[in-house]
Amino acid sequence: MAKKEFTYRGKTLEELKTLSIQDFAKLLPSRQRRSLIRGFNDAEKKLLAKIKKYKAGKTKKPVKTHCRDMVILPDMVGLTIHIHKGKEFAPVLIEPDMLGHVLGEFTMNRQRVAHSAPGIGATRSSASASVK
Repeated sequence: MAKKEFTYRGKTLEELKTLSIQDFAKLLPSRQRRSLIRGFNDAEKKLLAKIKKYKAGKTKKPVKTHCRDMVILPDMVGLTIHIHKGKEFAPVLIEPDMLGHVLGEFTMNRQRVAHSAPGIGATRSSASASVK
């Protein structure tokens, strides 16, 4: 079976990379479109600068960010970005299917709570048990 070429709203990845951010924003759903039209905040600008520096080959450090609300742009495709998840950074490989989503969607920042057994004095039933 031949692999189907990736398209996003009728445009190939190469066409998307040539678009300006304003033109790319017109293709996105409303939440992401509004966030791009509003402009980038300082953290997002810093992330874009790191990505640009990494792609130019000026640094070999992995791209790390706390900015979980950054919309994934066509320039990010193919990079591994380490996204902070509260305690550590999780590496995420950006694929073409992720375009228009937000970085935080791909790292879970909440873990399942797993408690151990209750200790002595923790419950009423432990008060009646004799402790020798």
